[in-house]
Amino acid sequence: MAKTYIEQDYSSVNTISNGTVIKGNISANGDFRMDGNLQGNITLNGKLVVGETGIVNGNVVCQNAHITGKVVGNITVQELLELQATANVKGDIVINKLSIAPGAVFSGTCRMLDEVKKEQQMANEKNEKK
Repeated sequence: MAKTYIEQDYSSVNTISNGTVIKGNISANGDFRMDGNLQGNITLNGKLVVGETGIVNGNVVCQNAHITGKVVGNITVQELLELQATANVKGDIVINKLSIAPGAVFSGTCRMLDEVKKEQQMANEKNEKK
């Protein structure tokens, strides 16, 4: 029996194919695969996969990321960021866990998410005392 509209699985992967160019920001609750070109920011509550032909020119915020293409912008990943051998990342990253394969290119700074959260908490406490 076919799924009705209400029963459909909304956790499926959104895909932007090679040759597609999007100018603007993307926000999604599920996983996302980028094989095309995004000129804007992407915010997900799931996993981002940037394929070998994928290019993201903007900031990324997601739960997990697997990059084999190119990202020019800052990346914040709540769990695991994987940079494969063909990955090219130019920007600062804030992560919980990081995996970089030999051959991957990364140009920027890397900070651990826990460290950033502690600094923000200390700054907030300092501001509350004023």
